[in-house]
Amino acid sequence: MTFLPDTGYTPTADDRASLDAWFADYDAASGRRDIERMADMAVFPLNLVSDDSAGNGRSAQWDRDQFVATMTQVMGEGDQDITFESTRTPVFLSSSIAVVLTDSTMTVDGHSQQLRYADVLLRRDGKWSFQTMIQSGWGDHL
Repeated sequence: MTFLPDTGYTPTADDRASLDAWFADYDAASGRRDIERMADMAVFPLNLVSDDSAGNGRSAQWDRDQFVATMTQVMGEGDQDITFESTRTPVFLSSSIAVVLTDSTMTVDGHSQQLRYADVLLRRDGKWSFQTMIQSGWGDHL
């Protein structure tokens, strides 16, 4: 059973479907290592909350250039797609703000890695974009 806090907003079927579609598009872009498309789906400056290898909490704001450079370095090059199997738990604060917790298995070249992260997404003019990325292990890139 998943506990979702009462935010005072009950999402519609369209809210959930549009958010699911956004993540399907983002995962597909990530799988192709299409960093520019991923950047198109964000609001900059992008907030990041993470920790570093020394165990310290870190935060930063990235512009588009920093996002593209870091994601290019982290995701690397390759001719094989990355696949994601994800379970997402969205908490809608309103029809235009959602905090989404994700448990995911990322597989590259037959090697799998478990990921747990959260994103804050905003919907503007009917279109979702991510604005805050919260995930352990990115702090050394901040």
